[in-house]
Formats: sequence, structure tokens, C-alpha cells
Amino acid sequence: MQLAGNMFSEISAACGDDISTFPDYPAEIRAPKGTLNGVSGFKVHIGTTKIYTPGDKCDVLVAMNPAALKTQVEYLTPRSIIIIDTDTFIESEFEKAEYKTNDPFKELGIKNEIIAAPLSVMCKDSLADTDMDNKSILHCKNMMALGLVCWLFNMPLAQAEKCLRKKFAKKPQIAKANIKVLNDGYNYGHNTHSSTSTYIIQPVNSNKEKGFYTDINGNKATAYGLIAAAEKSGLELYLGSYPITPASDILHELAKHKSLGIKTVQCEDEISGCASAIGAAFAGDLAVTTTSGPGVCLKSEAINLAMMAELPLVVIDVQRGGPSTGLPTKSEQSDLLQVLFGRNGESPIPVIAAASPTDCFDAAYEACKVAVEHMTPVFLLSDAFIANGSSAWKIPDLKEYPDIAPHYVLPEQRNNWTPYERDPQTMARYWAIPGMEGYTNVIGGLEKNSSTGEICYEPDNHEKMIEHRHEKVHRIARYIPELKIIGDVDAEILVVGWGGTFGHMYSAVAELRKAHKKIAYVHFRWINPMPQNAAKVLRSFKYIMVIEQNSGQLAGYLRMKINNLPHIYQYNRIEGQPFQVKELVNAISQILEED
Repeated sequence: MQLAGNMFSEISAACGDDISTFPDYPAEIRAPKGTLNGVSGFKVHIGTTKIYTPGDKCDVLVAMNPAALKTQVEYLTPRSIIIIDTDTFIESEFEKAEYKTNDPFKELGIKNEIIAAPLSVMCKDSLADTDMDNKSILHCKNMMALGLVCWLFNMPLAQAEKCLRKKFAKKPQIAKANIKVLNDGYNYGHNTHSSTSTYIIQPVNSNKEKGFYTDINGNKATAYGLIAAAEKSGLELYLGSYPITPASDILHELAKHKSLGIKTVQCEDEISGCASAIGAAFAGDLAVTTTSGPGVCLKSEAINLAMMAELPLVVIDVQRGGPSTGLPTKSEQSDLLQVLFGRNGESPIPVIAAASPTDCFDAAYEACKVAVEHMTPVFLLSDAFIANGSSAWKIPDLKEYPDIAPHYVLPEQRNNWTPYERDPQTMARYWAIPGMEGYTNVIGGLEKNSSTGEICYEPDNHEKMIEHRHEKVHRIARYIPELKIIGDVDAEILVVGWGGTFGHMYSAVAELRKAHKKIAYVHFRWINPMPQNAAKVLRSFKYIMVIEQNSGQLAGYLRMKINNLPHIYQYNRIEGQPFQVKELVNAISQILEED
């Protein structure tokens, strides 16, 4: 179903539609087929205007078995069309899905239009003349369903056929079989359900910026952002990583691009992944390590070393449901305080959070720029929702992106330079690469003398170095964008969000403003340091409402960092699922009514 969903997304993008997707799948590699916990879902929202979310409810639900129908029934409206595989709606499947009767539609109170198709039998009939075994034939059933959906939305099949040929380039017989089933599914809908009203998505409006577009998910956009930063900075990209859901695809994508001089190392554990990246940073590479929350725990000591040695390192945390193993394939925003404070001692590290799948490219680029220009580790926060979800992305012109200038030692410092000599503007130390004659130096985890760079235990020096490291991060605020207020600047209430909740919150605020409610919205990308105008913006409203997929981490951080804030309302939900626009509209409306 993930393949079918991705292909429908690509078809839609190729037709010029804007898209937003949400893959939702179980953590088990082979989840029990037909059970409630084994349902793998893929939500696609397409349209002619800008699409910010995968949508709250669905116009069409494809339920390949009774379990899928039961788990997804909450997304139906009275007008939703349901496509089912009648071959799976049998007594044994009802039992696995824990139905009490043999009539799931009556039991669930469903009165929607049903397109009932024997997809399994049709798939067998379609490929009866091939030498494929029964199991392999049934693996093509998702393409039968995709063909039916393409008919329902009047989508051309050429793009889907192209995707299948590319995916199965080394298995042309498999590609041929899937393409045949795809077309048979389309023709079945066209010939058998002529009375069903189909959907037509009108061509995209002329306001869309011209350019080349592609369907891209957050992890791939992050990988491309790292590649772009390496190109702009003139540095070789090194990724030291250990596979972990949902961050692994960044490693997979970068490993495909060795021709660009990218070095990827799948290490034996999280600790060595981070430690090897620190070694690469010391040697002069653009160094990156990727992980999720549990991996950040293991990397923390090494990240602290990078902070103390003041080496450029980008640490990417694709957040998932926790704690511990938690919900590996679900999404949360629960690592914010971990990346801000999850190290020993006074350990300030910049933190940026991507806002959408396409913003992952820009956020990765910015994180690399700050790391090598300010000589510091940087945390880039993503999450499972935007990492796996996709949007239509306009391929950027790299000439329009700011230059990245690594903070190298200066020629006039040769033979007189010490490793913690600082730039008076940024407070960043200068970067000397091993082998540069006249810049021999020693760095490490022990405190150093601010003047000589030698190991030093003097109390005054230690306090001075702590202040320098804090001030260096604080001054980064001069080089990042200020907060922008979306909506009514004269509103009484300001809605505040951060990270991957942007699309849902933006849509909720837009809906309320259409209903003539005065409301304003700001979204934090840089959280440490905060934008220079953050305090001014937040203090200019009577009330603040912070919305997060955690128990209130940003809200608490704002109270800690900014004095004299107005009253902060909180809306928190930690269910492993993205917000729905309607629930945010209701939550904000309730606060407005209370006021």
C-alpha cells in the first residue's frame, strides 16, 4: 500500500496538482496480515491550490480487507466512496479484525457508496497466462486497486507505468505483470461502474510559481539539502550513521550519490556513527550524523565532545513516538528538551526544526551553514510525519541560496594562532585542518585556556570559556530570519507552533480567519537561539496559545527564556498521529470563546 500511495502521489504531481501525503504503517517488518495492528495506510491529499496537510477526512477509502475498513472508518464522511476487495471480506477475515458479526458495514454503521470488486480473483485472472506463482500474482493486487483509483480520479496511467518500469528495471517480467494488472484495474472501473460519479481535478491555477516540480518526502529533501550545502561550501560530505526508524532513508539516499564525493558509513552503533562524524569534522569535512530519539541518548556524550571541541557537526533527529522503543513508526515532537538540554554541563547547541517535507531541504542547508560558519554542532529536528510524508517541491536554483563560508584560519594567523582564538563578530573559533603548516593544534574534551589552548583547570578561565560558548550560540540570532506574524497583527491571541505541525496549524488559522475571527500565528523554526524579535512579538499579544505534539515542551521553554510573557494556553496531544485541522479549529475557538 505504501508503493501504491507513493505512485498515486507521483501521478498527481506529474499532472500539476499540489499534494500532501501521510504514510502510516506498523512497526513490525511483517505485521500480522488481516489484523487491526497490521493495517498499513497511506493518505493522499491532492488539489489545485496549495495543500498543507494530508486532510482530515477522505473522499475515497480503499479498504483491502475488513481490518483496514475498521481502523479507517473514522475518516469517512457520508459522501465518501469505499473501494473494497470482496475476496477478503469473508468470515475468517472478520474474525481476525475482531468483528462481532459477518456484516461489517452494518456493524460500523456505514451507509456509503461501495465499489465492491473481487480484486484478488481479478488479479489471478489477469495474470493467468504468465508463469508466476500464486503468491507472486497476489503481490500485484495493490496495482489493481491503484488502477481502479486512477479511473475514479481520471488520472493517466503513463506516469504509473514509468514508475513501475523504473522500480523493476532489473525484473522486466514483474514490471510487465504489474503494468497489465494496473491497466486491467482501470478498465474494470471504466467498464463496470459507469454509473459512479468520478472526480476531475482541474489544472493547477496560474498563481503557482513556474519551474520544475517533483514529489519529494522529508528524508529525501534533507539528504538533498546536505548535498547542496556541501556543494556551496566546497566541502566533502561525510555521514556517519546507524540505521534507525524513521531516519534511515537519509543514509539510504546519500549512499546513492558517491559520484558527488559523498562518503557514507553505516557504523556498528549510534555512538561510533557520531564519533566517526566528529573525526570527519576534525579532518575538514562537512560532517553529519542521523538518528532518532533513542539514538540521541547514545550519541549525547560524543555530541558534548563536539560542542566542547567546537567542531562543526550536524546532528539530525527524526523524532518518533517514545520513550524507549515506544512507537517507532509514529510521530511526536517529544525530543525538544532532549536536544536543548540532554547533555552534561553547560552545553549550548543551536536547534532548528523543519516545518514541512519540502522545508527539510532548506532546514538542512541552514543547519550546515550555521555549523561551519559558527564552528558548532547543530541539531536539526524533523519528525516521522514530515520525514515520510511528501509534497510537491519546486526544484530550487542553488545560485539563489546564500554562500556557505567555512570559518577557516586566516593567513596572517600562521605560526601565531591558538585553537580558541575567536572571531570578534561571531565569537566562533577558527578552523584549522590537520596538515595545514603553521596551524598545529590540540583540541579535546578537557577545558582549555582561552589564550593558549593548553589544558587548564583555573576557575576563572572555565567560567570565561562557558560564557564564550554561550555567547557564540546567542550571536547566531543575528544571522537567522526573524519571526513573521501570519494573520491579524491586532488580534488578542497569538497561536504558536514549531516543527512539522506547520501545515495543520496554518490551515486551522486560515479557516478561522475566513470565519472572521481575529487571530495571529507564528511558527518557530530556530528554537536555539530564538529569533531576535521573538520576545517583542510574543509580548505584543494579550494571550498566547502554544500547540505541540508533546506535553508542553516549547511552552515551558518560552516561559524559561522570556520574561513577562502574557498568559500561555496549551494544547497538547501525544497519540503518535498528526493533528487534524478540525480539532485545532475547535481548540482555538474554545479559547476565543472563553476570552
